[in-house]
Amino acid sequence: MKTPSSWWGRAALVLAPWLVILLLWYAIRLSGLVNPALVPAPHAVAEKFWELARTRLPMDIWMSTQRVLLGVTLGVALAVPVGFCLGWYEGVRTFIEPVINFFRALPPIALIPLVIVYFGIGELAKTIILFYASFFAGVIVMYEGIAQISPIYIKVARTLGAKDMEIFRKVIVPLTIPHILTAIRVALGVAWATLVASELIAAQQGLGALIQNASSFFQLDVIYVGIICIGAIALVMDTVLRMVSRRLVAWQDRMA
Repeated sequence: MKTPSSWWGRAALVLAPWLVILLLWYAIRLSGLVNPALVPAPHAVAEKFWELARTRLPMDIWMSTQRVLLGVTLGVALAVPVGFCLGWYEGVRTFIEPVINFFRALPPIALIPLVIVYFGIGELAKTIILFYASFFAGVIVMYEGIAQISPIYIKVARTLGAKDMEIFRKVIVPLTIPHILTAIRVALGVAWATLVASELIAAQQGLGALIQNASSFFQLDVIYVGIICIGAIALVMDTVLRMVSRRLVAWQDRMA
């Protein structure tokens, strides 16, 4: 059981880098090395945040979060079975891996003209971009993880008389869960990084649209607000996923 002093120590470690960033931000602005007009002060960005929070920001956050979650859900839902097949069957991996590596190297923003031609400029086009980014990020994590699962678990289960379905449910699925959770975490990170690109497609609402509109009018404080919101939401999601991961794979620590 952690003592109060250990909690305070951990909190200090978590908060320290953010304090350093804040101090560096102020130092750069006050140093004269950069035109102060190009670096809005942190307190000015905070004021703009509260101003936008009373108007459009909640809807922008909701729209972007909705798009990211939909794209990641669809991408990971396909990445898990595809990654499992690639990781478990060496012949399939040898056959399809070059194609996977070819497409995952293509930046989603480069596909936007084709997506507009084939899917229009509605929500479907934005979901396609986020799905594309999430799928290829997730499938790589999945098949690399599955390929590292030792066949000894299967052999032991068969020796003990387990049937194929029992092996799948009681051996394969538990060993796969950590890789699925890692795939979701990676896919979420990639999707948030791709969000601004997806909202280039005629988006009127969303954090990406907020940033793009602000850039047209040189509203640097608004751009900072959008960037910080994207990073903060992605951080919260990743933290929640890590907590879930620790609970679901706690059995691995007990086995170690």
